[in-house]
Amino acid sequence: MKIITYMSNLVIPLIIAIICVTGYIKKIKIYEAFIEGAKEGFTTAVRLIPFLVGMFVAIGIFRESGALSILTRVLSPIGVYLGMPEELLPLALIRPLSGTGALEITTDLVRKFGPDSIIGRMACTMQASSETTIYVITVYFGAVGIKKIRHSLVTGLLADASAFLLSVAIWRIIIGLGTMN
Repeated sequence: MKIITYMSNLVIPLIIAIICVTGYIKKIKIYEAFIEGAKEGFTTAVRLIPFLVGMFVAIGIFRESGALSILTRVLSPIGVYLGMPEELLPLALIRPLSGTGALEITTDLVRKFGPDSIIGRMACTMQASSETTIYVITVYFGAVGIKKIRHSLVTGLLADASAFLLSVAIWRIIIGLGTMN
């Protein structure tokens, strides 16, 4: 265990050393390149602000308007039929939109039901195995100026749905509740 800790402490300094040595060999002015990259990063961050603000406002409206609660109630019978506890539906609905919002829901579920409960385990697995698809498309596609997302959204949401359903199925099998209905 000590060797792993020791090695992990060396990884970042080693990467920095490799970059510096490679830059020196290739006669690249490393500090100037770093500053130029930082400028580009700042410019990109400023360009992303409108996309982020718009998305965060939309998520806030979705949650605060009660639309999330209504959608959860409407989809609850389907979730229960698929073996998904009703408490996990808000997580499944928010996760594609916001990692922070989903983490907040996951944290609340773990606090309420416990980390070793079936709901806690399913929530953590759902959180870890899915992506913030709409956030990623908004931010990354917006950053590079892609206007037509083509099949990215549908593919990402299908991957998220698969992650949610498989998280439920796997934990039901592991704890012996059988497969989904």
